[in-house]
Amino acid sequence: MSENERVVIHGTREDGSKLRPSDWIERLSSSLASFGRDQRLRYSASVKPCVIDGQKCLVVARCLENTNPQAYAFVMAFAQSNKLKVQLDRREGERALPCPLPLAEAEKKTGTS
Repeated sequence: MSENERVVIHGTREDGSKLRPSDWIERLSSSLASFGRDQRLRYSASVKPCVIDGQKCLVVARCLENTNPQAYAFVMAFAQSNKLKVQLDRREGERALPCPLPLAEAEKKTGTS
């Protein structure tokens, strides 16, 4: 799997049952979020809640494994321990979750260090 790929963690288990509580996606996303200068909660660029085909899902950028290995391990262990359906995100273009640039690369683009 390449660093630019994303996985989708569905809100249903492998046996078809739904994971409860139903707000687990928001809770998990919020635990990896931070507050912006405007004091509003900003989701991580690598982990986003979304709805795909009418079903709540969590999209995780594979690059999170390199930028924050502990968070990636936590999210994937959560999915595995709860037997949630996990698949590659095949969406492209504007619909796809972009992989944030590593800090050093972002600084090169903006000219800061």
